[in-house]
Amino acid sequence: MQKGQLHAQKQFVFEKPSEVERKVPEAGVIDKPGMYELSTGPSGVSRIHLIPGFIDSEQADWMFEQLLQDIPWGQRTHIRQEMSFEEPRLTSWYGELPYTYSRITMQPNPNWHPLLTMLKERIEEFSGYAFNSLLCNLYRNEKDSVDWHSDDEPSLGKNPIIASLSFGATRTFEMRKKPSPEENGDYTYVERLKIPLDHGTLLMMEGATQEDWQHRVPKEYHSRDARINLTFRIIYPEPGGVWK
Repeated sequence: MQKGQLHAQKQFVFEKPSEVERKVPEAGVIDKPGMYELSTGPSGVSRIHLIPGFIDSEQADWMFEQLLQDIPWGQRTHIRQEMSFEEPRLTSWYGELPYTYSRITMQPNPNWHPLLTMLKERIEEFSGYAFNSLLCNLYRNEKDSVDWHSDDEPSLGKNPIIASLSFGATRTFEMRKKPSPEENGDYTYVERLKIPLDHGTLLMMEGATQEDWQHRVPKEYHSRDARINLTFRIIYPEPGGVWK
């Protein structure tokens, strides 16, 4: 065999290409004020609006103390697969209509605290939306949390607007995009975001955010003081669904 022929043969030896290794994407951080388009899909645009200092620090201080003291906080019990467990936070509901999530219904409560009415009106004036309901959450310390979910109950309608106002200790609000059908429910490689919600911060979630994204407030390893989160919603007189 000639030297040139050997060289030609070598050119036709193919190796199986190595598989591309998928990397788990690092979570992005949103901590600057502004409107953010998170994604665009068949269900529409997912959008959030972050407004730090919506309530100035001095006002937020006395509001936090008053809400902590005056709201009738309660702890709900969930039953899942015949096991009961207490929700790792305290809640209270305001609105003319009931609200159902996790197969438990919070009964109508039209007796709004004057401070909550004032905050609702301030958010409505700022956002241009009219809210008729409010879910209050009290995270007593770093051990309190809420797991991954979307606020997508039927009673909230399509593309619900959620206005989330935070008081007290800063906690990290995490978001993750729902996986495409090809991923078969696997969240390993989905896009993730972390949003620190400070004292007096308003976060608006709009468009397809509830349909295409999930959110949570995880437990933390470091000591955290109490945090109150007010989530203003628009509830329609339809049967409630299950909080996924």
